[in-house]
Amino acid sequence: MAIAKSTICVWYDKDAEAAARFSAETFPESAVGAVHLAPSDYPSGKAGDVLTVDFTVAGIPCLGLNGGTAFKHSEAFSFQIATDDQAETDRYWNAIVGNGGQESACGWCKDRWGISWQITPRALTEAMAAGGAEAKRAFEAMMDMKKIDVAAIESARRG
Repeated sequence: MAIAKSTICVWYDKDAEAAARFSAETFPESAVGAVHLAPSDYPSGKAGDVLTVDFTVAGIPCLGLNGGTAFKHSEAFSFQIATDDQAETDRYWNAIVGNGGQESACGWCKDRWGISWQITPRALTEAMAAGGAEAKRAFEAMMDMKKIDVAAIESARRG
């Protein structure tokens, strides 16, 4: 993997490599690149432990850092994945939630490492972009959902 000009650094307690491999197995245009071992002991690990992992998530370059327990994830950072239909929405949602993650509201969920994901069908994005009453109906329908139901969004959009 070439070194990108801009990379998102994602802090993990200790499982950056496992999280990177999960992303690579789950999402298209995702891969694990180099795994770097710590050259000496550091505050949250020992020499030879995995320190960083270069990976991509849906084409976005990332660096997983095994930094320890000093910082926690929050919904202030999330990956948003656009989906084309209900089957793709279900596949990603079920991969995240079914692998030790948890559901949240309005298309958000967390993986088992605490990273937030927005699994967002294009039908919802298009409804919101339409504006007006159409967007309002779709938005109100979404507010009652955890995983987004594409058919319900399309129905709400039509009125």
